[in-house]
Amino acid sequence: MGVSQELKRFGHHLILGISGTKLSDDDKRALNELKPIGVIFFAKNFLDGTPYQVWLESFKDLNRQIQEYTERDSMFMTLDHEGGRVIRTPLPITRFPHGLLLRSHASEVAKATAVELKSLGINLSWAPVADIFSHPNNPVIGPRAFGRTPETAAQGVRDYYLGLRDSGILGCAKHFPGHGDTSKDSHIELPILNLTLEDLRLRELIPFRALIKVQIPLIMTAHILFPTIDAQVPATLSQPILKTILREELGFEGVVVSDDLDMKAISDMFVKAGTVARSFHAGCDLFIVSRNINSSSIERTYQIAEDFVDSLTKGSLNESVVEAARERIEKLLAVTPQYPIYALDKDIFLQHAQLAIASSYSCAIR
Repeated sequence: MGVSQELKRFGHHLILGISGTKLSDDDKRALNELKPIGVIFFAKNFLDGTPYQVWLESFKDLNRQIQEYTERDSMFMTLDHEGGRVIRTPLPITRFPHGLLLRSHASEVAKATAVELKSLGINLSWAPVADIFSHPNNPVIGPRAFGRTPETAAQGVRDYYLGLRDSGILGCAKHFPGHGDTSKDSHIELPILNLTLEDLRLRELIPFRALIKVQIPLIMTAHILFPTIDAQVPATLSQPILKTILREELGFEGVVVSDDLDMKAISDMFVKAGTVARSFHAGCDLFIVSRNINSSSIERTYQIAEDFVDSLTKGSLNESVVEAARERIEKLLAVTPQYPIYALDKDIFLQHAQLAIASSYSCAIR
């Protein structure tokens, strides 16, 4: 029995995780039936502990299969690749330092990063982190941020994003409206921040404003509850945050993407009926499902997709909202390059290694 067109429609709004270095039967089924518009890669998708040419050929074959089963010529091929501790790829892909160390090297490092990402067929990097390192005990952001003040963070993310953009890689600002002041990790539990809208305007929103001004194409939501702004739901589901602040006040016209729906801060909410509709109506266009809770199962992915279909059928999800989201996504995909996978010359990696050392050292001696 074929899957309904409505279920396939959810694929236009889905960035899906793959279970390993080869496609499992569940992977094949989800890719073929849901036809996600993009995939997100993690360390589990790279054949680590093998020579460069070996793992690269394995990854190339994985990409071929993904496109075969989705029957898509164009996709968002994505990677969390910030530098520092957020690097998923094996060596010799360069270990650039995290954002806080980059300072004046942000643009140069982003351009070098883009060269390496393109060689992996990646066209969208989930970077830069537009949060501010304002909480010294932040367990999840910390030095991933580009600065301890709004001004230094804004300068760093702007330089880094423009470096990616000028080298042909899409960037995504994260995590709106700001994850830098939390003391909890949203991968594990739901953080709560008692900041007012005025607090956000004076600090958290400043780096996002800088990126919107240079037309960053995607902004990722934060799985954080801001009770003084919306006491009911975290930002990923909040109309006051995504529609009123991000769309109307800041004037963002690009694609709003959820942070991973498999994160513990929000995962239980997305198995409840009506949650997808609420997130669409709040302002989300695109949803990441990494399948990192249980990579051997696609049950949750289908639960979310079926909730989407049920909400459309019952009328609780407005057709025009879905269509507007799809148009934003399709418009972006139409101008997104599709890159072949190929090996880089060792001299390029040598140059990038020297840049990684220089960027770390220049900050250390300040």
